[in-house]
Amino acid sequence: MSKKINLEFNKNEDGMKLALSDMKKKLAIIEKGGGEKSIAKQHEKGKMTARERISYLIDKKTEFNELMAFAGYEMYKDHGGCPAGGTVAGIGYVKGRQCVIVANDQTVKAGAWFPITGKKNLRLQEIALENKLPIIYLVDSAGVYLPMQDEIFPDKEHFGRIFRNNAQMSSRGITQIAAVMGSCVAGGAYLPIMSDETLMVEEHGSIFLAGPYLAKAAIGENVDIQTLGGAVTHTEISGIADYKFKTEKECLDQVKRIIDKIGQQEKAGFDRIKPVPPLKDPQEIYGFLSVENNKQYDVLEVIERIVDNSEFDQFKKDYGKTIVCGYARIDGWAVGIVANQRKIVKSGKNEMQLGGVIYNDSADKAARFIMNCNQKKIPLVFLQDVTGFMVGSRSEHSGIIKDGAKLVNAVSNSVVPKITIIIGNSYGAGNYAMCGKAYDPRFIYSWPNGKIAVMGGEQAAKTLLQIQVASLKSKGETITPETEKEMLTKIIDKYNAQTSAYYAAARLWIDAIIDPIETRKVISNGIEAANHAPIEREMNVGVFQV
Repeated sequence: MSKKINLEFNKNEDGMKLALSDMKKKLAIIEKGGGEKSIAKQHEKGKMTARERISYLIDKKTEFNELMAFAGYEMYKDHGGCPAGGTVAGIGYVKGRQCVIVANDQTVKAGAWFPITGKKNLRLQEIALENKLPIIYLVDSAGVYLPMQDEIFPDKEHFGRIFRNNAQMSSRGITQIAAVMGSCVAGGAYLPIMSDETLMVEEHGSIFLAGPYLAKAAIGENVDIQTLGGAVTHTEISGIADYKFKTEKECLDQVKRIIDKIGQQEKAGFDRIKPVPPLKDPQEIYGFLSVENNKQYDVLEVIERIVDNSEFDQFKKDYGKTIVCGYARIDGWAVGIVANQRKIVKSGKNEMQLGGVIYNDSADKAARFIMNCNQKKIPLVFLQDVTGFMVGSRSEHSGIIKDGAKLVNAVSNSVVPKITIIIGNSYGAGNYAMCGKAYDPRFIYSWPNGKIAVMGGEQAAKTLLQIQVASLKSKGETITPETEKEMLTKIIDKYNAQTSAYYAAARLWIDAIIDPIETRKVISNGIEAANHAPIEREMNVGVFQV
């Protein structure tokens, strides 16, 4: 490296590590759920927290890939917040098998369901459905958060959809285990009973459509919780539960034994050989991108620190240079990589600053590559740092909309698993073309510097400023340069907050914010999960302009 490049690299590295430190501080607060006092109350009752239950359930010396930890981040402030959406969840190994695990966090509003809780649970069921993974529910919830019931109860993507998904997963042979370790009230009572097997912890677990207070109000009956719907009632009288246990650990041990005996399913058959670590130092991945996402870099440097032996076979290397496509292996898995390029390259006699823009030839190349990967049954990895498609008369006359539509068509109709990592910007139609959330990636992650928006902050802010200034002037108000500058600053600050990775993660536009060095691991875990679900149809792109 030259001295200048080395200084830039060190600056980027420092910036990324500071961003990671900030992320870890935020996660440490989230992981405390409702706080130390609420955790102490759980322990006083002889109950474990959601995170402790998961830690006991998963295999020793394995990692839990937590998903959507930032769900609800900085939302619901008027209601005291909802850390992690009131649910701790992700993918972990139980008896050597990948399982989706969903655990209500009773320390957060007694495990009540906020709107984001429902959205998070539906996403986890979607992951189990798409990848045909067993799903384990660790139930401890007071039911719907009543002050916001209108935002979670009746719509298609609300609370009730969960039970529809229970039925769908059962019909497709996906194992569902419910361990009731606390309350399970009202509509939520259907979840364990629609699972394959239901386990309950004595004295703590309870299942009923209406609790003692409602039973008293509705029919005048005086009854206690355990008599109404405790473990003894449901294993000895109603028969709706299958097992009862004295302790949570005994209950979780039985969950392990159930998972241990599940028969092997047909696999998708994605190619995997013995993994080889990257030849180039993965730690250097921190130094290529600036946290502001405003500097040029060579995405090949990033790829070579993710893939096995740092080997990457480029497809159409000298054509469509604003998107890099090629074949590689990640932790032994064969993959096809589609990545935006952000360096200055020569195009004929001219130098062209790419800046993550998609041109006609790049869109055409990427569409062809995606179809090739589908033909060969190779999973796709998208590395997003895109500011959109090229604009202007030259691009329009060349048919940029047509070529962009071709790429969107290929992404939409791809049948192999798609895993998306936002490593920088994700703007406008570029988000769609590079497999944003709307295009059904099996998993979608972001680095801490990721930004998702319809356009860049500066461009958007100037557009919004022009509209506001014109509106004020039409009302006869005088706008000074100082006032205009102040207005622009406020707009930029608000817009930037809404484009951050945290804003996206809070609303589940992404599954998690990850440490860049974890990129290789989460991709490998994602393909391993996807390999449980055989591809059931061929790719058909339908009708599009050629």
